[in-house]
Amino acid sequence: MAHGDVTHIEIPVDDFDKAKAFYGTLFGWQTAAWPGYDDYFMWSAPNKISGGALTSRADDFTQPRSYVEVDSVDAVLAAVEGLGGAVVSPKVPITDTSWMAVIRDPAGNVMGLFEGTA
Repeated sequence: MAHGDVTHIEIPVDDFDKAKAFYGTLFGWQTAAWPGYDDYFMWSAPNKISGGALTSRADDFTQPRSYVEVDSVDAVLAAVEGLGGAVVSPKVPITDTSWMAVIRDPAGNVMGLFEGTA
């Protein structure tokens, strides 16, 4: 994926079985548990290109969150506040070669950042 592509969509849910049945029946999404996490089920669309995860709802995570591929999480985080946004969650590793962070745009929308090859 290239810088700026939407790469992943997380959907907060309260009942994993209901959510997997709903999205699987409605859209044909396949789900699989992410190794090491009890509350993170990766989903993939039939085209095998689009995907994301069903994950536990939390007080600060009540709406779906898109993740955007970036060349450098550090560079984007350095620019966010100057453009009127805010850093919600700093850069954290996903694997040895991938990282994520979460930002808020000036209108209050929350979006994730993804860098790497995971």
